[in-house]
Order: sequence, then structure tokens, then C-alpha cells
Amino acid sequence: MAETIDELTITYTEDGVETVKELDKVVLTKGAWTTILYKYQNWNRKTEAYSPECYSIRRYQKRQGQYQLKSKFTISSRDQAQKIIDVLSKWISE
Repeated sequence: MAETIDELTITYTEDGVETVKELDKVVLTKGAWTTILYKYQNWNRKTEAYSPECYSIRRYQKRQGQYQLKSKFTISSRDQAQKIIDVLSKWISE
């Protein structure tokens, strides 16, 4: 468990292999409920290479001094990310 926002990460290592590599993170909101957008890659054991970029929005709740993951949404491709951007841009400009 993390005590600070800086300690929160999507990076995951299994059997000495970094299977989820965090490339970047942006804190969208801070407070008792914190929202972070991560850019990352997954390790493919068959091809022994990292996947194209993926994105994940994660919500954490801070309770008793520790951040706990409460929900997550994975944006699995650049195409899906672009569609979300397009729709949000349209809605915001209305």
C-alpha cells in the first residue's frame, strides 16, 4: 500500500520480469479520492517484447493513511483513446 501519491504506480514485476512498465502518469485529482491517468506497456512473454502503449484511469481512496485502488478503466489502444478524446472534445465545446 502507498502512503503518498508519488508512491502509486501501475508497474508490476513477476518472476523478475517487469510485466507492466509504467511510461508516465498524470494526477487528475488529489484528495481523499485521487484519480490518476497512466500510460504503460504490457510484456508479452511469447514475443518477448512490450505491447503498444495502453492507458488506464485509476481511482484510489485514502483510508487510514493508505491509498487503496477502488476502480480502474483500461483504454486498450490509441484508436480507443482517440475516440474518447473526440467525444469529450465535442461534448465540451457544445
